[in-house]
Amino acid sequence: MTVIAIIPAWNEAGAIGPTVRGLPRDVVDQILVIDGGSTDGTVAEAEAAGATVIIERRRGYGRACQTGVEAAATAGATIVLFLDGDGADATECAAQIIDPVRTGAADFVLATRTGGAPREPGAMGAHQVLAGKLIGAALGLMAGHRYSDMCAYRAIRLDTLQRLGMREMTYGWNLEMQIRAARAGLRILEIPLPYRNRLAGASKVAGNLRGTVKASTRIVSTLFRVTAETRK
Repeated sequence: MTVIAIIPAWNEAGAIGPTVRGLPRDVVDQILVIDGGSTDGTVAEAEAAGATVIIERRRGYGRACQTGVEAAATAGATIVLFLDGDGADATECAAQIIDPVRTGAADFVLATRTGGAPREPGAMGAHQVLAGKLIGAALGLMAGHRYSDMCAYRAIRLDTLQRLGMREMTYGWNLEMQIRAARAGLRILEIPLPYRNRLAGASKVAGNLRGTVKASTRIVSTLFRVTAETRK
């Protein structure tokens, strides 16, 4: 099976290099960094670390993920691994996310940052933890599966993902995948993994009020839209 990692990135210089290098190459066959038009050294740093960089100037987190999925399909991926480019995800634990999908033990595997594994102080705000719990509870009622988190670190077979019919091109991408996976009856597994502070720069979501409000609005609208769609 060919495993391709997809990392959306926008101005992640200082973090993207260690993130790419941290992924074990005996587990991950290829790394795609989908750059959203960075104005710092993200592209050069990612390439120097061994990633293939694809420039996607159309804005949107989900858009970057979808561009990565299309490129991974062209490259012959069997499994796709998603993670952020800020260095917070435990890249050294990639096998724990990938292996249940590779062996057929699970269809969709996600890291959870709130499941009891070590989390660096300050890596998540109290509002992020609370939001994950509230949305997880809502999904338990609305989609039939209660998640503990919306962590971006996740693995799924490419053909399974393609059948989900993803449409959200903004910050609601991760949540849409979780709703559609639950509605499709996929075998879902959450694995507690360590979570760190970002290595450099500021979060595009939690780092400022505007980003937080924008992302929260898209996530809530995605929750209701996709839940309504999948009920039909």
